[in-house]
Amino acid sequence: MPWRVEPRVVSDRRHHRLERHPTPGTQNALRHWRDAKGPLRVACNYACIVLARHSPSLRLKVLLYRLLGMTVGDGVSVALEATPDVFFPELVTLKDDAIVGYDATLLCHEFLQDEYRTGEVVIGERAMVGAGAVVLPGVTVGRDAQVGANSLVTEDVPPGTTVVGVPAEPVERGDGGEAADGEPEA
Repeated sequence: MPWRVEPRVVSDRRHHRLERHPTPGTQNALRHWRDAKGPLRVACNYACIVLARHSPSLRLKVLLYRLLGMTVGDGVSVALEATPDVFFPELVTLKDDAIVGYDATLLCHEFLQDEYRTGEVVIGERAMVGAGAVVLPGVTVGRDAQVGANSLVTEDVPPGTTVVGVPAEPVERGDGGEAADGEPEA
């Protein structure tokens, strides 16, 4: 397409791993979704993801995700209703023994006014993403890290760290294995 501009990389936190794809004209970038990914490919991705979201079989989920181009390690568990990116599932990596909780969303794209951005999402070995959490494009959740339920992950989560909230922030631990609010660690 003659108007296409080569993607460029943004630099700022997670953004340095995102590719920017400018879109022409005055309409917002979502109006150009067909240029990002073909309609037939999106329809096939959507059908596979809907089937995987509702399947109780972890084996079937892994098979479907791998067919979509996702990198899925051994022992990965993805709960019911969890949704990997429909446009760019090939940018999702779930490393060995990762857990993605009920209704969690892993986004690898974001449509803005004048461009759309894409970036890999990596869930590290033995990492856990809680129910209802949303992980944005370009984010890596490190090995043995934990993302609390309903959190919005806008930045990388270092290995072994627990994050919660909107936006997700590290949970500070008190002395004696207690969370900062005085509750015993689970």
